[in-house]
Amino acid sequence: GDVVSRIAAGEVVERPAAVVKELIENSVDAQSRTITVDIKDGGLACIRVTDDGEGMSRADAPQAFERHATSKLQTADDLDRIATFGFRGEALYSIAAVSHVTLITRHKSEEFGLQMRLEGGNLTDQSRAGSPICTSISIEHLFFNTPARAKFLRQPATEAGQIASVIQRYALAYPKVRFSLVNE
Repeated sequence: GDVVSRIAAGEVVERPAAVVKELIENSVDAQSRTITVDIKDGGLACIRVTDDGEGMSRADAPQAFERHATSKLQTADDLDRIATFGFRGEALYSIAAVSHVTLITRHKSEEFGLQMRLEGGNLTDQSRAGSPICTSISIEHLFFNTPARAKFLRQPATEAGQIASVIQRYALAYPKVRFSLVNE
């Protein structure tokens, strides 16, 4: 199971820019108006994506990290009408498999939020959190358990440049959303 998770993760998450792309798509799906991406060491040490979207409910958040998470699917017919990005339910599962993740989120319908920590895909902590309506997800130590993958990465400046171009593409595609990148 663990090895399979890491192989699957390698297909979705090739480099830090791929992580940023998946997280931005989740933020856009959540009707965010502002999306901030903070990175350290070209995303290898840390990637944090914070949005002002509708947030995840305490029930949905843990499911987002499960394999084949398809929270947006209610019936099999929905497969024919996929209108959102977040349908590749492997994304958060795969990112979590090869990093340390901290998620803080609060859904607009709930009084308080949830904080979850995962290491290598395993839940290590889950607790109630005071939070505005938003989602903030931090990815640290990317590829800590897949050293072969880490070897293929370029210099932090190159990886940061790739992340900047991903954000530029989304900023052009979604002019009503305010994107910002904070490097280091």
